[in-house]
This record gives sequence, C-alpha cells and structure tokens, in this order.
Amino acid sequence: MHRNQNVNVGHHAGPAVIHIVGARPQFIKLAPVAQAFRDARIPYRVVHTGQHYDYTMSEIHFDTLGLEEPDYSLGIGSSSHAKQTARMLEGIEDVLAAERPDLVLVYGDTNSTLAGALAAAKLKIRVGHIEAGVRSFDRNMPEEINRVLTDHVASYHFCPTENAVSLLAKEGISGILTGDVMYDALIRFSKSPVSHPYPPPFVLATIHRAENTNDAERFRAIWKGIELISREIPVIFPVHPRTKNLFPDILRSGGNSLRLIEPVSYLTMLAMVRDARCIITDSGGVQKEAFLLKSPCVTVRDVTEWPETVEAGANRLVETEPGKILEAFRSMAGFTAFGTDSPFGDGEASRRIARFVLENCS
Repeated sequence: MHRNQNVNVGHHAGPAVIHIVGARPQFIKLAPVAQAFRDARIPYRVVHTGQHYDYTMSEIHFDTLGLEEPDYSLGIGSSSHAKQTARMLEGIEDVLAAERPDLVLVYGDTNSTLAGALAAAKLKIRVGHIEAGVRSFDRNMPEEINRVLTDHVASYHFCPTENAVSLLAKEGISGILTGDVMYDALIRFSKSPVSHPYPPPFVLATIHRAENTNDAERFRAIWKGIELISREIPVIFPVHPRTKNLFPDILRSGGNSLRLIEPVSYLTMLAMVRDARCIITDSGGVQKEAFLLKSPCVTVRDVTEWPETVEAGANRLVETEPGKILEAFRSMAGFTAFGTDSPFGDGEASRRIARFVLENCS
C-alpha cells in the first residue's frame, strides 16, 4: 500500500469521509461527488484499490477528470474474484483502522465496492452506497452479487432512479432518491470542447463483461455480429484490456471498416458516444451515456440493470447471435424519439449526497 502525501481536506468542518474507488466508472462518479464535498467543506480522503491498474483504465481518468492523486493507492491489481476481494479487504481495513472516518462511501458494483462496504461494516463504520438499489436480477453476474451484498450492509442508500428506490423497498431497505451522479458527471464534462478523429457515420462498440468474454463461443458470436455491421458502416472498437488479453487472435481479424483502438479518456468517449450512429455494448455505464447523449443503443446481454433505457425505446437487448445483432443495429440506428424527461435526475445528485452527509453523518 502506498500513501500519498497530498491532503485535500484542509481545515474544513464536518464529518470525515473516505471514498473507495478502483475502476473507471467509479472515477467518473467520484469526480462530481468530490467537487460537491469540497463545495460543502466536507473533509474526505480517497482510497484507490488499484482494481483497474492499466494507465488507459486508471490514471488517464484521474488526469482528465481533474481528480487529485488518491490519498491511498493499494495497488491490488488483477486476480480471481476471491483473491482480489481478499487483498482489498486487508488493505482497506488497514486504512480504515488508521483513519477511523465517520463514513465510508462506495460506488457502483465492483469488487472494490463490496470490499469497501464489508471492511467498513466489520469495523462498525457507517457505509453509504452510491448507485444503490440497481438490479439486473441475474445472479450469474458478479456485479449483481456485489450490488445486493453491499446494499444489505450499507447504512445509507443513495438511489439513482425511482425504480431503484422501489426495488430496495421490496428488500426491506429504505432508499434515498438522489438522482444519478454519472448524469452529474456527464452534464459537467460533456460541455468540454473535446473532439475525436473519427468522422461520422460510425458505430461505437464496447464488449468486456465477464458473461460475454469468459465464454469464447459467445464472444465469437458477438464479434461476428459486429463484423456484419462493419460491412454496412465503419465500426470503432475501443478494446478493453480484459478483452484484448483473452482474444488477441480474434481481434487481429478486424478489417479496415472495423477499427480497433486503445481505450480512450472519458471526455473523448463522451464525444464518440454523442457522434455515433449507434452504440453496441455490454457496459452498464455506456448504456446510460448513450441514453443521456441521445444515441441509440444495442445491448448485447440478456438483462440490463438500466431498464429505464429499454422502456424508453432507446436501448434494445439482443441475444448473442450474429444475425440478431445486425438486425438490432438496423432497427435502432434511426431511433430519435428520446423525449426530454430523464429518469436519472436533474444533475444535482452529488450535491444532494453531500448535503445529506453534512446533516446526518457527523
């Protein structure tokens, strides 16, 4: 474990909070929350578990999001779920025992989320879960296990949507409707004058989830579907390190109209999502970004944790059969009926969370 010497809290009054993050989506969610905490003069420190350790998935996002260097960098890295979570528990427990914060905030649904929640709960430190109540109802997804367990040890549940509040209520848990902090981030950062080198029209594709990459046959079917799409329109495919490591031979088969690139910064990704004719993804975060930036989306999964996007007609779930992926793209590429109401709040979720912490966690 490496402790950095920057102190980002000064001599502020209020509860002491530790934010625990470890993966790209969590850095994005942290950015507006950290800003809201600074505005409210709430002292905090940041623990980066190192779950995402590749520069393209970690430091690049701290740089582009304007986040300060984490106060603690655990450097856990990649491993099996059990080993990774165990190492995180050990490292986080050491930090919490030394810092004794009033509150630990965890984000989303990764192993960092679960480890942070468990370590804090065992030390009798209150836990706040940002993005609580989200459910896919697919226990084959490790993320679903992390969400459910985290919600059941957390003290405070900050829900991104009314649906999340309703789902928590069915589990006997009281949720706090704040809106989605990722929407806060998108509103803030989509105003940045960032461009990308890919002229429209193009399709943007991202595939990395375990259910699609742990099964080689399933991934090959998805890849074939993306290749079929690339015969009709250029496809840009930022390759997640996980996907790159598992399928180097398959990925080398991409043609001129199927362009593989390294992962890009959050700001560049927003610009690409905004300009794409259609998104092909298995990412929960990209589904939301597509919806909020008014780009039609095809999600290559059996279920989604964001049913609001499907109910609005802006996102379509599709099986991993090449012809069905192509047909879904064709049917979604012209979708424009996004409407004006967002189920993800009004862009003030981070401020609501900061205000709640200031009033309830001293």
